[in-house]
Amino acid sequence: MPEQYLNDLIKRYAVLQGNREHIAEAYECMKRSFSMGKKLLIAGNGGSASDAEHIVGELMKGFLLHRRIDGQMAEKLQRIDVKKGVQLEKMLQNALPAIALCNHNSLNTAFLNDVDGDMCFAQQVYGYGLEGDVLLAVSTSGNSRNIIYAAVTAKAKGMHVIGLTGKGGGELVSFADVLVDVEETEAYKVQELHLPIYHCLCMMLEEHFFSNTSTE
Repeated sequence: MPEQYLNDLIKRYAVLQGNREHIAEAYECMKRSFSMGKKLLIAGNGGSASDAEHIVGELMKGFLLHRRIDGQMAEKLQRIDVKKGVQLEKMLQNALPAIALCNHNSLNTAFLNDVDGDMCFAQQVYGYGLEGDVLLAVSTSGNSRNIIYAAVTAKAKGMHVIGLTGKGGGELVSFADVLVDVEETEAYKVQELHLPIYHCLCMMLEEHFFSNTSTE
């Protein structure tokens, strides 16, 4: 059950006990969104940008489980090309759609140069975001301007905002539907606690959506 991963997280990182309820809320928020066929957008700077990419890697392919695609999709692939369809059926894995907004260097640098660098993520949220999607806003301080602009834009688009921050949550408190603020203020210490939290969330989501499709 997904809750087992949360229990294990708190057992290994007792400092996160005070975050347990909000981690569970973040999971439920993402679970509802993915259940409706929506997607996750993730924004972060520096080390948090690396975290955003890391999260995408865990959601878009198997993490602990091998996520077999369904038989209907396998049949469609083979109708197009039998040989290639068989290979695709073996290798493709079910995914939870997630996009790291830091990855689009040409777009971000063009917007920075031509418009306003503080709104690079907001522009992507405006372009990609749909009602019911989720923005995971990762900021150790909770005050990063480009993260705040992205959160404001997400709210205007009818999206849900999850903040993953350091102690207190900074300005992001005003815009986050769910806030997970760890009890640290130094950036590297905050990031050291963010990793086990998002690993836990990814494992919980994978268990919920794909435990019945796994071959392992």
